[in-house]
Amino acid sequence: MRKLLLASVALMLAVPVVQAQPMNPAPTIAPAPTADEMKQPRPPRAVGIPTAVAVEAALEANRVCLGNTYKTTAMIADSAGVPIVVISNDGAAAVTQRIAMSKILAVLKYKMSSGDVAKKAAADPAFAAELKANPLIDTARQGALAITKGSDVVGFFAVSGAPGGDKDEVCTSAGLTKITGKY
Repeated sequence: MRKLLLASVALMLAVPVVQAQPMNPAPTIAPAPTADEMKQPRPPRAVGIPTAVAVEAALEANRVCLGNTYKTTAMIADSAGVPIVVISNDGAAAVTQRIAMSKILAVLKYKMSSGDVAKKAAADPAFAAELKANPLIDTARQGALAITKGSDVVGFFAVSGAPGGDKDEVCTSAGLTKITGKY
């Protein structure tokens, strides 16, 4: 009996303890739609690049950033700012998804790169206050660009997670270069 008890204790110590994952402190998914929202029409997403092309661009951006040791998220949205693709490198912080979305919304609203939004905010306190008052943007950050076809904006591309928006933008540009002429 004693041997059985010792074997049981040894087995319990050898088996790893399964723990529930803690709740993500930076959730990126909106809550489930309400019953009223479910009754609304469901129009298709706005003009944007094809999904396969968006995936290719996001993978390239994350590959370039990971090559520089940056664990990033790449997000591509349609012309209305609705995400088409969100791909996070293994180990990327969850909050990078929300930051990428805030960068896209800044480009959509102000019709300039998020880097130009950041420069304007640095030079204009009233503009910086306007950004801060918008909970969807809050802080100007470099790293998002419009995707254009001719003179038309067909989407937005942001990268987040590198130590500085200038480094994010290098990866965004690499992703855009990869898909030139494919949409």
